[in-house]
Amino acid sequence: MTHPRHHEPESPRDLVGIGIGPFNLSLAALAHPLAELDTAFYEQRPGFDWHPGLLIDGTTLQVPFLADLVTLADPTSPWSFLGYLKARDRLFPFYFAERFHIQRAEYDAYCRWVAGNLPGLHFGHQVDAVRWNPAREVFEVDFLLLGEDGAGTSTGRTCARNIVVGVGTAPYVPETLEPLVEAPGVPVIHAADYLRHREAFLAAEHITVIGAGQSGAEVFLDLLRHRPAGRERIHWLARTEAFAPMEYSKLGLEHFTPDYTRYFHGLAEPVRDRLICAQWQLHKGIDTDTIAAVHDELYRRSLHGGWPDAVLTPGVHVRTAGRVATTMVELHLEHVQQGTRSRLTTNAVVLATGYRERPLDRILAGLDRHLSRDTGGRPRIDGQFRMVLDRAVTGSVYVQNAELHTHGVGTPDLGLAAWRSATILNSLTGKDPYPLPRRTAFTTFGLQEPAQIPSARRAEPLAPLADGR
Repeated sequence: MTHPRHHEPESPRDLVGIGIGPFNLSLAALAHPLAELDTAFYEQRPGFDWHPGLLIDGTTLQVPFLADLVTLADPTSPWSFLGYLKARDRLFPFYFAERFHIQRAEYDAYCRWVAGNLPGLHFGHQVDAVRWNPAREVFEVDFLLLGEDGAGTSTGRTCARNIVVGVGTAPYVPETLEPLVEAPGVPVIHAADYLRHREAFLAAEHITVIGAGQSGAEVFLDLLRHRPAGRERIHWLARTEAFAPMEYSKLGLEHFTPDYTRYFHGLAEPVRDRLICAQWQLHKGIDTDTIAAVHDELYRRSLHGGWPDAVLTPGVHVRTAGRVATTMVELHLEHVQQGTRSRLTTNAVVLATGYRERPLDRILAGLDRHLSRDTGGRPRIDGQFRMVLDRAVTGSVYVQNAELHTHGVGTPDLGLAAWRSATILNSLTGKDPYPLPRRTAFTTFGLQEPAQIPSARRAEPLAPLADGR
């Protein structure tokens, strides 16, 4: 749907959102029925777009469909996934399909439906700067209107009492591999662009996939399924010590609850930093069904004798890389445990090397002197997802998916989207339009009160046994 250009109101809005990904879309959907709030959300892209390069046929979300934009805060919302199915006359087919985890492409279609029907969303608006105006006690948000070709056409400004930043994450490319991506010639891409280049990769003589997360496994499986048997010619390399499954036990999943988020936020900064590194398997492993599908496909190709021409090697670090002539890439590898080194020549590389939070420094440069930072220079964020600002700023700057260092592994998880949005709206209104559960996990994270250790008692003397007893 094409969103019309709009006129900014003279009075400041209650909330302006920067970025329209799933998290700010969730916030916009839950804010919609709150008539007392005047909200607007801005996005530089021409329309909603969720990981288009990874919408591989058959891939599913790693969270149940209940982790939609609104349900875990308001099951009666018209913007739920079930509401989408009802609007598309697909409730009965979904009922009989008995799917708890929906396909990734269907989640994208659902979000597009919400974005196309929800008012207050302004695509084609690139926010360039945010500053605090102390005289009016408002945030000034400068934006550039973009034409269909992506070029700027005019500038604009809106004012708001509060801001929420949800600009998401960006594909991460290791420094040693950046020159390969930037140079023309041999296809070296991040997995985020996989589908756009898929045909070229399938035609390559030899392919290397780097990265052992979910996207690396899905790309490897898709390539494997579409390469001729016996001539697959695929390498799958990973820095992790194993192609490890994601933690998906029921108690393990309680790390993605509000209870754990609150517990994590209360820990000391050095402890939080250590935990984030140690908990990679909670959110960076591979779904067990995908691991099983990879093994099944490899096994199927060995039924008539021989092994598929596919090499899967964990524990490998890419030290350096360079181009050979115009059609090859040479990767210099080191095995972490063995301490051995080798070289691999390949025709195409897919970097499934994950994502990193987009830095907020450019957009929020005008607020820099008001921000409180931790010892690592990162913004301090309170329990209501607000940046800690000095007292000169009376408005709030909320963040979505930029608080991994303060709120833990649940930060990028879709399952906490509705709860976080509801928390922000409750904070913003000073009311409880969305009552939140007091307890969400069977696990008790940490000691709730100091343990009471009984004081030592003086031992009573023992009476000696009489002779003969």
